[in-house]
Amino acid sequence: MEKKKVVVGMSGGVDSSVAAWLLKEEGYDVIGVTMQIWQDEEEAALEENGGCCGLSAVEDARRVAQMLDIPYYVMNFKSEFRANVIDYFVAEYRRGRTPNPCIACNRYVKWESLLRRALGIGAEYIATGHYAKVARLPNGRYALRKSADGTKDQTYALYNLTQEQLSRTLMPLGGHTKEEVRAIAGELGLLTARKPDSQEICFIPDHDYAGFIEREAGEVPPPGNFVSTDGEILGRHKGIVQYTVGQRKGLGIALGSPAFVVRICPERNEVVLGGKDDVLGDFLRAGQVNFMAVPDLEGEMEATAKIRYNHGGAPCTIRKEGEKIACRFHEPVRAITPGQAAVFYDGDTVLGGGVIE
Repeated sequence: MEKKKVVVGMSGGVDSSVAAWLLKEEGYDVIGVTMQIWQDEEEAALEENGGCCGLSAVEDARRVAQMLDIPYYVMNFKSEFRANVIDYFVAEYRRGRTPNPCIACNRYVKWESLLRRALGIGAEYIATGHYAKVARLPNGRYALRKSADGTKDQTYALYNLTQEQLSRTLMPLGGHTKEEVRAIAGELGLLTARKPDSQEICFIPDHDYAGFIEREAGEVPPPGNFVSTDGEILGRHKGIVQYTVGQRKGLGIALGSPAFVVRICPERNEVVLGGKDDVLGDFLRAGQVNFMAVPDLEGEMEATAKIRYNHGGAPCTIRKEGEKIACRFHEPVRAITPGQAAVFYDGDTVLGGGVIE
């Protein structure tokens, strides 16, 4: 029987290295691919400790592929990354929203573009080192289920994969914990075994979002007013791209009590500040909806919603409103942030999600 061919996205980290080994052990014909998404060589050289898109990532992935004795290629995805991730990131911040570039990258670059190229070279699947499980449900649909390692679970950042993409996706780490993955890499003698996880947004290694946005947009966002929830002017802000809903540190204003960003109003160039209770809310509406475990919502449904990557999830009732999902939490949650994803779960299974409006 001919072995099924799978393209593994190799980021130069321990997770994708072990994913490639596990698939080879299972008998797949494995091809390693690193996606070149950095925009110029100089930028990539700045990135020293190897996030998922620098020159050191390529070198590490290449050496792992040699050790595993699998073919390895670097494929250029610069234009796809710019259009779907960088341009979107800059535009959203300038609209007073807080984007999630990893979600956009997963959907449009790592899956849509990589899958198209993989199918083009005769592969049947793509695979990654994400901590999630792909399941075929009794209703015939494909959905993601949470991984065995709850602290590393990445289903939130993958909620908008399509049925076609999921049907051609393998996630061999779904049943493993991070400790197990590092142990496997150690036993194999892989050079990535102790490599630290990348934390930052890969294309902004210095964490200076505002500076990056200014360079990309070619203009400095103008200062404006901090205002209270009643509209009283409290002081001056440094430009709306510097702030996100729920933020308390780095506001540069002293009000005598802790202040939090409650809302960002780009049309008036205002940042609304309030107390900690002012950032609590029990309702959100999400657009750009992608359903996963169910083809659509009929009537109301009880679910658990995550409103940011490191949010533990909160019980809620969801229903369809036209093309959007309305979500009412049973108890108020902190910092519902426009631009972030709301992902809805039924137990461990992803129902779907959308972008918070």
